[in-house]
Amino acid sequence: MKVMMVNGSPHANGNTALALDEMKKIFEAEGVEVNLVHVGNKVVRGCVGCMKCFETGKCIFNDIVNDAAKIFEEADGVVVGTPVYYASANGTLISFLDRLFFSTGFDKRMKVGASVVIARRAGTTATFDELNKYFAISGMPIAPSQYWNIVFGREPEEAAQDLEGLQTMRTLARNMIFMMKSIALGKEQFGLPEQEPWIPTHFIR
Repeated sequence: MKVMMVNGSPHANGNTALALDEMKKIFEAEGVEVNLVHVGNKVVRGCVGCMKCFETGKCIFNDIVNDAAKIFEEADGVVVGTPVYYASANGTLISFLDRLFFSTGFDKRMKVGASVVIARRAGTTATFDELNKYFAISGMPIAPSQYWNIVFGREPEEAAQDLEGLQTMRTLARNMIFMMKSIALGKEQFGLPEQEPWIPTHFIR
């Protein structure tokens, strides 16, 4: 099993990293290979809708998005972590995810997705919903935990005091492992669900 973990915080060793590391310990203890991609400290421009990725199979802007695409393709699960800025994910992370999901044409169905959100106080559930939409539109099952995947903390390492939040991270990791293994067995025995041809409709015609 392989998991791609995306750190959307500008701070490499901040509270987002602390929360993700709590999951990483469980993954590694269970023999799951972890590939960490630190996005929040990079310069990542947003999608410009040029559609060149439909021709080339990759984003026209050759940066961390294309570097992460291969890791994403090989992963059985994806964890995306972010601090909350104005009740939203870090803007750099959103630019990264927009381009990563749009420019990669490989089948993402049944890769397990999970969002992890860190905040001082509020905006967590809005950000949680925002990130989960990337998984839902791609046919990726969203892993549950014992609560929404939220850890609280503002100052460096303050999240370590949120004992319930860290337990939520550990439970999330264990649930992801179960789902990834179960899906792998299901694919081996039954294959992926039948997929109908896409019927695109537009509201103005």
